[in-house]
Amino acid sequence: MTEDGYSAADITVLTMADAVRKRPGMYFGVGRGDPRLATEVLCAVVGHAFHPAAKVAARHTPHVVAEITADLAFAVTDDQADTLTGTGVPQLGYEGSLLTADRWSSAAAAAVSSRAVVEVWRAGQGFRQTLVGLRPVEPPAEFDAPAGAGTRVVFILDPAYFGSSVITSDIAGLDVHGPYCAEAVGSGEVVVRDHRGANGSAERRYA
Repeated sequence: MTEDGYSAADITVLTMADAVRKRPGMYFGVGRGDPRLATEVLCAVVGHAFHPAAKVAARHTPHVVAEITADLAFAVTDDQADTLTGTGVPQLGYEGSLLTADRWSSAAAAAVSSRAVVEVWRAGQGFRQTLVGLRPVEPPAEFDAPAGAGTRVVFILDPAYFGSSVITSDIAGLDVHGPYCAEAVGSGEVVVRDHRGANGSAERRYA
């Protein structure tokens, strides 16, 4: 015990997953119980894919596709394969997952998901990994990669965590830039498709 009444033994170090679930507002801008939470999780993942770390790509240059398949389920695909280093072995991040610090928003979304599937590919080589929360079910396994390069993450958000919160159907009003984006329009774009409609899918494009 120190003079201040506590010591290092009193400090709890949280994992990434625990930190996100305890304080979602630090990652998504709204707290647990807020009806906007599911939508803000989607926007955080899409926004970070469109405004990646500088070493991944310049902001507004990635091509990003978000597909909403259910009230608490969506997938985000972009054309960056930053976890593939060219050595034949993918770089691993949080808890041994394919989500590194360069994709912290996707890792945060996985932390509040009951299941997530990560795929990354480049030049004919691809790896896939299933997560429960942010914890891998197994090491990355190779799969038949599509052409080009990219990363795709499918999220099934945890219904017990989100309660009555669902992803909005107003896809024209999504914030894919965030409050601090001041860059000019680049060569990339964001395409959001909502497949929940009874009369077919709705689509919205953002630059």
